[in-house]
Amino acid sequence: MATIPITKRGAEKLKEELHRLKTVDRPWVINAIAEARAQGDLSENAEYEAAKDRQGFIEGRIQEVEGKLSAAQVIDPAALDAGGRVVFGATVELEDEDSGEAVTYQIVGEDEADLKHGRVNVSSPIARALIGKEEGDTAEVQAPGGVKRYEIVAVKYI
Repeated sequence: MATIPITKRGAEKLKEELHRLKTVDRPWVINAIAEARAQGDLSENAEYEAAKDRQGFIEGRIQEVEGKLSAAQVIDPAALDAGGRVVFGATVELEDEDSGEAVTYQIVGEDEADLKHGRVNVSSPIARALIGKEEGDTAEVQAPGGVKRYEIVAVKYI
């Protein structure tokens, strides 16, 4: 199985989710199934069906998270020493060459990506354009509105 890169923060969030699924959600749904079963006829019991569906979702998510954690290659951005190059986990300050607008992105794994918080997926067009570049370089990104050019202002490993 191929390893999946994930930051230390992302791995911690997955571990927290797994813990919640096993200690809170799973016992709750088992209790909900037992209560619905106690109501009698299961063939027309919508609460029972809903609880069983929820149980299937929870068990599937537990398996998915466990699989991701077992295949994860945890990378601590603070421990990186990439010599100023943009690599997985790096936080990059960019300036749009056309508008002069400054943006900051951290390159993270698929499960951690959240554009609103400045975290972009390592396989996204912007991340692929940035990987391997250094401070002062220009990255060209193919965007829906055409090619965007960004100057790399700073590269941090935080």
